[in-house]
Amino acid sequence: MKSVYTLNEAIEALKLPVELTDETRETLERSVDFLRNYLAQATAPVYGVNTGFGSLQNVVISDSRLSDLQENLLITHASGVGDLLPRKRVKTMLWLKLLNMSKGYSAVRPEVFERLADMYNEGALPLVFEQGSLGASGDLAPLSQMVLPIIGHGLIELPGGPVLSGADWLKSKGWEPLKLGPKEALALINGTQFMLSHAVEAYELISKMLKMLPWISSLSLDAFDCRIEPFLPPIHRVRNQQGQLDVAAEILAVLQQSPNAKNPKKQVQDQYSFRCIPQVHGASYDALDHCFGIWERELNAVTDNPNVFEEENMVLSGGNFHGQPLALTLDYAAMALSELGSISERRTFLLVSGQRDLPPYLAEDAGIDSGYMIAQYTAAALASQNKQLCTPASVDSIVSSNGQEDHVSMGANAAIKLMKVIANVEHILAIEWLCAARAAQCRNLITAPELHEEWQAFMENTNMDHTKVPMQSLIAASRAWLFGDTTD
Repeated sequence: MKSVYTLNEAIEALKLPVELTDETRETLERSVDFLRNYLAQATAPVYGVNTGFGSLQNVVISDSRLSDLQENLLITHASGVGDLLPRKRVKTMLWLKLLNMSKGYSAVRPEVFERLADMYNEGALPLVFEQGSLGASGDLAPLSQMVLPIIGHGLIELPGGPVLSGADWLKSKGWEPLKLGPKEALALINGTQFMLSHAVEAYELISKMLKMLPWISSLSLDAFDCRIEPFLPPIHRVRNQQGQLDVAAEILAVLQQSPNAKNPKKQVQDQYSFRCIPQVHGASYDALDHCFGIWERELNAVTDNPNVFEEENMVLSGGNFHGQPLALTLDYAAMALSELGSISERRTFLLVSGQRDLPPYLAEDAGIDSGYMIAQYTAAALASQNKQLCTPASVDSIVSSNGQEDHVSMGANAAIKLMKVIANVEHILAIEWLCAARAAQCRNLITAPELHEEWQAFMENTNMDHTKVPMQSLIAASRAWLFGDTTD
């Protein structure tokens, strides 16, 4: 593994096997040796190494029971409940934990790294449940469930579906359960990898969304016969908000060769959901750009506790496991995306409203045919749910561990909510594209060549007879066309 990744590089690396290089092996061995020597000379207990955890920090553990301490930690902390985490997210979480350990500040033996890497490379992924992390002290419950199989506990799903107990999986490989050394279990379950796995996947999905957004918006603009002037550079130059500048430029790049966009318009102004696309989309662009920067820094961070620092001859216990940087930005990203969905639903509403020479609900025989009336209802329901989901998790905290952990981030809850918002916005945008495509068909639209080609390709590959094909199938086809394979 490399020492530093961009988010894009991480997404590509997740497609490849993990290998323990000689350099990483040496780094891991050096950190383990340092901790062993440090403990031999220490005159006071070292948190999490020869003490209890959380509010039990003052309970000193004898050398003969250090291995029991680590094993008990995993078993008692594996308390997650709820829905199973999708395999893709478990795989990402596992990769992120390997990356964190590879930096050499966690005092984890190469044998532990190799066992987790074997799981990763084989696609033998532990069953991890979605709920249970407070997003501080690390993502304790899900990370514990993730590593249980290496000590012969928990459940693990093999490629193709068979689910084995951790013990049976080890037997099938001819392996014995690992006996964990000082600090190793704590290194495995302290960290922000559950939250961060959601952020990495969110980045991938949002990137696809932002790539398609100018095309969706532009087809709606032309299908609703909107003015092009609100996208001209002078307006955005004098406000000087980067996201706004970028969005306006994207729309102009798509529509600059549209004959329809250049035609005279009856209306002096368009509704905000069209006219203010640069301002609204652009604000979300800027917000998401901020979030991506935080997520990329967290990707390359060390977030377990305590950490070993050989150069300084220190073992320091701090709070790098606290998920606040992720919690705030996961909430912020959800809000930014919700706004993209909210304004998209308004454009859909106008497209089906029967204005500007378009038939009511884009129906062929309005009255007998309800057209796309209820597709807009669905978009409205999803936009409304997103508003509920955007109540921030990061402003909440519940005291835990007898008051020792008295402020937590709730970033795991923010992460779970964000993925639902993403799925909702994908559906909302798919409905807008579907309605814009139908409106363009009703108008016999002549738009920009590239946009026209994309629209026509969609029409040719989709049975658009909404009187024969259930609307849910049309929405699903639109979503698949825009975003490809998606994960809810």
